Amino acid sequence: MTEPTIPPPPTYARRIGLFSATMLVVGGIIGSGIFLNPAIVAQRVGSAQLILLTWGLGAAIALLGAFIFAELGARAPAAGGGYVYLRDAFGALPAFLYGWALLLAIASGAAAAVAVTFASYAAPLLGLEPAREPWLAALAISVLSVINVLGVRPGAWTQNVFTLLKLAAIAALVIAALMGGELPSAAACAGAACAIGPTRDGSVIVAIGTALVPVLFAYGGWQQTNFVAEEMVDARRNLPRALVVGVIIVAAVYLAANFTYVRVLGPSGLAASRAPAADVMAAFAGETGRRLIAAGIAVSTFGFLNLVILVTPRVYQAMARDGLFFARFAELHPRSRTPVAAIAAQGLWAIVLLLSGSYGQLLDWVTFADWIFFGVTAATLFVYRRRTPSAGYLAPAYPWTVVLFIAACIYVVAGAVVSNPANALRGACLLLAGVPVFLFWSRRRARGASTNAQPVA
Repeated sequence: MTEPTIPPPPTYARRIGLFSATMLVVGGIIGSGIFLNPAIVAQRVGSAQLILLTWGLGAAIALLGAFIFAELGARAPAAGGGYVYLRDAFGALPAFLYGWALLLAIASGAAAAVAVTFASYAAPLLGLEPAREPWLAALAISVLSVINVLGVRPGAWTQNVFTLLKLAAIAALVIAALMGGELPSAAACAGAACAIGPTRDGSVIVAIGTALVPVLFAYGGWQQTNFVAEEMVDARRNLPRALVVGVIIVAAVYLAANFTYVRVLGPSGLAASRAPAADVMAAFAGETGRRLIAAGIAVSTFGFLNLVILVTPRVYQAMARDGLFFARFAELHPRSRTPVAAIAAQGLWAIVLLLSGSYGQLLDWVTFADWIFFGVTAATLFVYRRRTPSAGYLAPAYPWTVVLFIAACIYVVAGAVVSNPANALRGACLLLAGVPVFLFWSRRRARGASTNAQPVA
């Protein structure tokens, strides 16, 4: 009598094409920052030329990162992205700490913060009172978690729609400004007369360096697409294309938006603005313009929230698949082929952080950690190249591509530490708290392996 065969566990389905992958890259970078934060850059550098130069430098650094992660993704197109590269190159501990930081604060905290931003802009448009905003934010996390449980295709379609809508919102901003012309205050302040920042060469270099920190944070996010490489059609070919094209699209969008802000508001007006996109639209369309840009920010943040919920649980699934997390997280639903438990856990933790109000504090503590892992993950390319010098897509200008990008990461981390050493210390403690958790799961995995290895009597 033959024993019944056990069907193999479900695997990820390759349902993300090149267009959807590119939209994941664009949507993973563009959030609310481009609508709100260029004022910080204007305050630090002062002139129109330096504002655009700083955003251009940020684009160049982001493109270096795209080249690096494109090669890493082509070499190891597996679910989990950076977790997989760190594990293969440097071992299980740094890989686990990366996943630990994502779940504890970086991804779940970002989801909570972005959901709150979405609700703060969407609630007035829906006629809801401010007291309802936390519940609207929690509802957004819940709805998007359910959509992404249903399958990677519904999640990718949702991402495509909202990424195109956010690009349309920025395009409307740029077109309105070009058709409407500059404000009298901006026209009166031109060239060197507009400069409100440093004038000496040395101070200019320092100012650009400090302004690069918020710019690089605004450009961050392309690496998240690597988390779903295992679900891409022809990932070795399409992932590098999506990363490079997506970053180029974002660079063009960011430069066009900042050109618009400078042209309409002038450097001094931009530096003084708390919401430059809203001020630009209000200049040409009054209160209707402000409402339109509020809708654009709500759409943009909703799309970014979907991206975090779609891609990050693949890291927790990869950890569990390696025996370093709850076994349930490693399971894929047989029909939707999604890590249901991982998606649900991240959503629930994000809602807990949201309703408790602790997400902002956690994010402040570990903001620098994201760029630590950026740099360390980029360094894994040295290991991959040493093992296999040539394999498919290769990052151009290696090793200088990697060296320059790691230098930029070190700069951002150093800036975060210097600006708030107390937060950096707390963030380091949160990361170190993951070490005993890793040891627990490692011992548990070892016990399981030894039990399975026992001979059958």
